[in-house]
Amino acid sequence: MSLDCDVLVVGAGPAGAAVAQRLAREGADVLVVEKKRFPREKTCGDGLTPRSVKALADLGMVNELDSWHRVRGLRAYGGGHVLELDWPEHPVFPSFGCVVTRAELDAAIADRARKEGARILEETEATEPVVVAGHLEAVRVRPKGDAVFEVRPRFVVVADGSLSRFGRTLGTTRDRKYPLGMAIRGYFDSPRSDDDYIESHLDIHDRDGRALPGYGWIFPEGDGSVNLGIGLLSTFREWKGVNTSHLMEAFCHMAPDYWAIDPEAGRSVRGGKLQMGLSVRPRAGPNWVVVGDAAGAINPFNGEGIAYALETAEVAARVLGDALRFNDGSVLHRYPEMLDARYGAYYRAARAFVRLIGEPKAMRLLTGVGMRSRPVMQFALRVMANLLAPELKRPEEILYRVAEKLVLLGPEP
Repeated sequence: MSLDCDVLVVGAGPAGAAVAQRLAREGADVLVVEKKRFPREKTCGDGLTPRSVKALADLGMVNELDSWHRVRGLRAYGGGHVLELDWPEHPVFPSFGCVVTRAELDAAIADRARKEGARILEETEATEPVVVAGHLEAVRVRPKGDAVFEVRPRFVVVADGSLSRFGRTLGTTRDRKYPLGMAIRGYFDSPRSDDDYIESHLDIHDRDGRALPGYGWIFPEGDGSVNLGIGLLSTFREWKGVNTSHLMEAFCHMAPDYWAIDPEAGRSVRGGKLQMGLSVRPRAGPNWVVVGDAAGAINPFNGEGIAYALETAEVAARVLGDALRFNDGSVLHRYPEMLDARYGAYYRAARAFVRLIGEPKAMRLLTGVGMRSRPVMQFALRVMANLLAPELKRPEEILYRVAEKLVLLGPEP
């Protein structure tokens, strides 16, 4: 048995489903294979920044956004201080975010892709590429409990998430000089589940009281629960020796009392590694592209992946649309160039920043200084959530561009 299609998408997470939706909307014959069955979980904080909100609205998901818990900004703890920082006014992005479980979010984006005409085969794994003279001719796929068959697409989108197994079969690798994130999260009941702010804690300690460079989060889901988690960066020299379960337990005990967190009552506690900063190469081949977490597109500044999954999907769909129209795979070389033009300088600055805060003393110094000033932290929120507006040429935009240019003049972080 074999199937033909215009585009095969490997993975139906936000990036894969968004590519499928956009291409199917334009009339392409799109087949998506997803190893798991919806709804399925993923290690994530469940927070949608204004950047993510806009990307979802661009997919036509306004009604879904209206049904999810809305938050007005970030409550930051650090250096003995606490600040509530509203999302900034912006000419492009909305001034609100949302919180929704990944189980619900991913299923909603996949449903939207189906409504546009994409076919999604759940519990179906892409097991092996068939490459002939460097060209991806077919993909062998295996439905759960059924026989392997071949799909013969004109083009393939690799969207099977961080540490992409299928991408590695095509030769993609992560540049180990780039930072890697490590995160763990769980769900806890809380009487403050309808809070207006997501919360970030910048003073993180292990069970022995040792300060670590990372941050903890508590994101209200609006359904009686919160997503509580903690993240750490590989730029910390001793990160491989950190027990994330112990770190999670320590953070549960330090959470503010108003959340009423019971450390023994966590549900669906899960951890994972996060490829960051567009660390994966190559991002395109003769007739395939890599998107989202599989491309290492997570923002090193704040660990955000959903916005960049959706945005890389938009870029990929645009290039694939041209490739389909002109029957010319050579246009796919534009895809990595377009990602570099959009994110290259910003991600390089982010990599320099995370190398700096990988030293606990530097992290404490920056937190202690920054948290004494609301304007400084408001500026930091804009930068870390990628919400600057260069065309406005405000002081914060000018300051950031100067800092970015200084990073670009230096050695590659």
